[in-house]
Amino acid sequence: MQDAEKARRYGEVAKQISAVLEGESNEVTRMATVSCLLSQAFDYYFWTGFYMVDPEKPHELVVGPYQGTLGCLRIPFGKGVCGVAAQSRETQLVADVNAFPSHIACDSRSQSEIVVPVTRPDGTLMAVFDVDSTALNSFNEVDKQWLEQILNDVFGKEPA
Repeated sequence: MQDAEKARRYGEVAKQISAVLEGESNEVTRMATVSCLLSQAFDYYFWTGFYMVDPEKPHELVVGPYQGTLGCLRIPFGKGVCGVAAQSRETQLVADVNAFPSHIACDSRSQSEIVVPVTRPDGTLMAVFDVDSTALNSFNEVDKQWLEQILNDVFGKEPA
């Protein structure tokens, strides 16, 4: 998919997410909606969802709302692409997951991945948003910029 088409589609789904979630404050509902609408918008999204910080184990992620095949149930901070994103609080853009040093293969069909840290309005990490693709090099700066923007708009600000 060309970058211009990708950006256009992200813009459309961002408006849709905003409209559907207007006034909704429940975090899990917001996560489920974001996962669903983004998954439906892009054919190259194979697994789309959230790993939430476990309040009982604050250095571990637990699977949250997602679209796709069975996900890993728990991921420690610092392990795999999701754990590295949680620990570093930086978006991880991985062209080939098999070349990522601590990659966790929840589904062996995943070949590339993007993981975006998700923070609450007070700046605390609440989750990471994970998208996998069955093709190499599926994600680029367009995905990174739009996903960061969408997730900040949905979770990084107080609900309207």
